[in-house]
Amino acid sequence: MSRINYIYHFNEWKNEFSFYQEVKVRFSETDMFGHLNNTVPFVYFEQARIAFFKEKGFMQEWVQKEHETMPVVADLQCDFMAQVYFDELLKIYVKVNEIGNSSVDLHYLGTREDGSPCFTGRGAMVQVSRKTGKSVPWTDEMKNKLMSS
Repeated sequence: MSRINYIYHFNEWKNEFSFYQEVKVRFSETDMFGHLNNTVPFVYFEQARIAFFKEKGFMQEWVQKEHETMPVVADLQCDFMAQVYFDELLKIYVKVNEIGNSSVDLHYLGTREDGSPCFTGRGAMVQVSRKTGKSVPWTDEMKNKLMSS
């Protein structure tokens, strides 16, 4: 496996995950070669990220129109480790890597049923004001929720 620049010790990094969302690869998500299209893991990351934020209690507030803040994706990347095919059941793991003033760096891991990794990812989310578009700092309570397992 080639070195992924945000992972220093893969097994230690992998063992830090606890939250995951299962997804089944749909036929429409495969390409003419029969494997998962390279854009689809980003959709899986979104699905798992939303479930993760729901579990933490954030999405319920962010989706309310009267709520002052919302999350935006600042950057997102994916590193492919193995091919994935139609009808495979995957676990998409999410964890907080680092919390900034108004951002959170999330890491992702996609695995097969046997636990073998297929892809990894990372991305920054920023909490912004709906009115101004400017970043809004996390409260201490929010930071604690993000770091809880």
